[in-house]
Amino acid sequence: MEIEMKIRGLMMDPAANTPIIILKDVNGESMLPIWVGPFEANAIAVEIEKLATQRPMTHDLLKNIIWEFGGSVRRVVITDLIDNTFLAVIELTKAGEVLVVDSRPSDAIALALRVDCPIYVNDEVIKNSSTAITEETGSQQDDWPETLVDDASDYKM
Repeated sequence: MEIEMKIRGLMMDPAANTPIIILKDVNGESMLPIWVGPFEANAIAVEIEKLATQRPMTHDLLKNIIWEFGGSVRRVVITDLIDNTFLAVIELTKAGEVLVVDSRPSDAIALALRVDCPIYVNDEVIKNSSTAITEETGSQQDDWPETLVDDASDYKM
């Protein structure tokens, strides 16, 4: 089963000084942090903040290519968690056909923001993630900064 999620925030991991995307269940209290690289975090932050760039960024280019070929992005899905690495796919549609493309979660999320499509996470990913938390209770399997439970970042959605 898949759970629809939204971006709750973008923050820095205080221990590793690495960007983290925080996804939150749209119908519940589960949150899933996903560590990403600085360039991917920047691509996401630029779209969250609706900042204009002089030239198309990579994810803008991808969006434009998909549209020019008559396709659309149906949704993105974070499908699995293997050896602490999240896996994702982008589901494209063209002329009624669905094409599933392998992707890094950060790239899939950056594209989802640009095309305004839903983000889903396989519930097994949340169950198997040692860093997933519940906002309501603040319960988590690993030690997380309290700010994650109270206020994930300056980029609240």
